[in-house]
Amino acid sequence: MAEWRKRAKITDDVIYFPYISEKAAFEAHEVYLWDIDKTYLDTKFETVRGLIRTATEKAAQKKNIPGSAELVSSLKDAWVQRNASAFFPIFFITASPPQMEDKIREKLAIDGVKPFGIFCKDNLPNLRPRRFWRLNKQVGYKLQALLQMRALLKEDVRLIMFGDDGEFDAVIYSLFSDICSRRLDTSELRKVLNAFFVLDTQVDIIFQLQAAIPQTDPVEKIYINLAEDTDSDYYLKFGRRTVPTANNLQVAFDLYQDERLELRHVVMIAKQMIEKYHFTVEEIDSSLDDMVRKEKIASETCDRLVPYLAEHGCLTADFHPTVRPKTIAERIGNTVTKLDGTFDPWVPDRIDYLHDYR
Repeated sequence: MAEWRKRAKITDDVIYFPYISEKAAFEAHEVYLWDIDKTYLDTKFETVRGLIRTATEKAAQKKNIPGSAELVSSLKDAWVQRNASAFFPIFFITASPPQMEDKIREKLAIDGVKPFGIFCKDNLPNLRPRRFWRLNKQVGYKLQALLQMRALLKEDVRLIMFGDDGEFDAVIYSLFSDICSRRLDTSELRKVLNAFFVLDTQVDIIFQLQAAIPQTDPVEKIYINLAEDTDSDYYLKFGRRTVPTANNLQVAFDLYQDERLELRHVVMIAKQMIEKYHFTVEEIDSSLDDMVRKEKIASETCDRLVPYLAEHGCLTADFHPTVRPKTIAERIGNTVTKLDGTFDPWVPDRIDYLHDYR
């Protein structure tokens, strides 16, 4: 038996590696879910060659998406301070095979991250010619993994989810939200899952998992890294809860607005983007201006962010947004859910999953 099988919980092609007790996981009131591929690490396995290259890389050779390690480190620091807890509630999900789990965990340890658990996809069997098509079909696998994770968590848990535009993560995370809240009836959900090439056996498992979880929507926020440069207007159909971003500094701006980061964390990430990833101050200007123009960052947030970033050399001294930022109209908890004059729904009653306008 392969060594990893002794440590994993295996359900078809969903391989879960737990690093914390189920009791400890159940106690978390807020949980972060991070997709590894193209969201945390710069991985490529849409082809057999890419999968093999990713699988043979050493942990220290794996490259972060710019700012991802710094963002997770900042969230962990802020969480520990707010909750006086040494445990940062974060799970990772990847389409990498379970044979890579030890390298992924080693890479996360290098970055100072100790997750609650990692979900891997048993993808090596898909190297057979008749199964090649399944290498990059992730909807069924990820939905099953997310529902298995949901079963570990308390009824009123809040999830902050991070993904990218390369694997339909906005579709997957929104479908997960709909499945948890039962927004779609059985026939409609089956139709959507079939359209995304989810196997009938996996559809049955998804329905079984749905029946075992509370009828509540745990999804607080969804961040989508535009790794494939998808037009951000595509994401309007998923509601304001889904935030497409061009880089992790834009994510940090929004997390600060929702009081999950402090100003010092945003500055640290901005400085790392400049020093480590060769961003210019003008690019940071543009990143913040873009979030204001897309009505994601409020005037109250800008009033605090702009002078602090400029003072630390992370914005040009005369920076002003090209449009007037809107004021905050609504918060639910700490999360800003509406700006003055915005009318798009936070979470739509129905999302058109079957028509992709990208």
